[in-house]
Amino acid sequence: PVKLLEAEAVVSTQSTGVVSDNSTSVYVYAKQSNGKWTKETELQKHIERVKCVDWAPNTNRISTCAGDRNAYVWNLNAETGVWEPSLVLLRIERAATYIRWSPAEDRFAVGSGARLLSVCFYDNEHDWWVSKHIKKPIRSTILCVDWHPSNHILAIGSCDFKCRIFSAALKETNDKPEISGWMPKLSKFSALLAEYETQGWVHSVKFSPSGDRLAWAAHDASINIVHMDSKDSVIRSLTPSLPLLSIIWASEGSVVCAGHDNYPSLYNINGDTLSAGTRLDVKEKKAGGGMSAMARFQQLDR
Repeated sequence: PVKLLEAEAVVSTQSTGVVSDNSTSVYVYAKQSNGKWTKETELQKHIERVKCVDWAPNTNRISTCAGDRNAYVWNLNAETGVWEPSLVLLRIERAATYIRWSPAEDRFAVGSGARLLSVCFYDNEHDWWVSKHIKKPIRSTILCVDWHPSNHILAIGSCDFKCRIFSAALKETNDKPEISGWMPKLSKFSALLAEYETQGWVHSVKFSPSGDRLAWAAHDASINIVHMDSKDSVIRSLTPSLPLLSIIWASEGSVVCAGHDNYPSLYNINGDTLSAGTRLDVKEKKAGGGMSAMARFQQLDR
């Protein structure tokens, strides 16, 4: 039987991937020379349904989080070929909902239903992963997280109809963040840099490749984009689609969105507006190969 994929992540080489099928297990797949994907191994540690997975390609680490309020970092033992888990001290009282590695892969963020964000980093002294919390002014479950290319800023979307940008600079890792449009002055960890309101749950948030723009998609089927040099001016397009669940950048001037319509659409930024969405997976209709039975009888009557 076909199972729902709750979470998935693919390495940038497109040769390996990790998925969870709406269960407590996580599966690592490898792409064969014939183009087919085969299961290499199964990772079992969680006792509740896995909500999200992510793969850090450079350090070759897999991170997972689940409804059991736990997160694990999986490292591949080169000698045995076995993925070994390391527990993360999240210190949360509700389910972990989303996990994402930072660009430098020295930390990751975990969203949860506890109305807080856990930013996790490795403690060499105690040989485990620890976390620091961002709490205020989050008022509901976090649904999505994305990191700025600088590694010191992140954005979240949550069920309180808000998209927020925070400073994630850690003194424990001797961070030296740079001043930018998102962070006009050096800000300490957890400082709120920007906040935007929508008319629905924020399902997906994504910084552009340069980090100059931020886009988010909400349950009201809206696409929202803001530039760091004009943070008070949001480009908002209310699409005719069903609620949108995902948004990615195709380039600095275009985004691809998808949701309950079950197909992706391309939107281009034109000044302070978004162009109408262009459907990307239109299937070509096959030409009729033969005459139907009805057409045959009609032909005989002529």
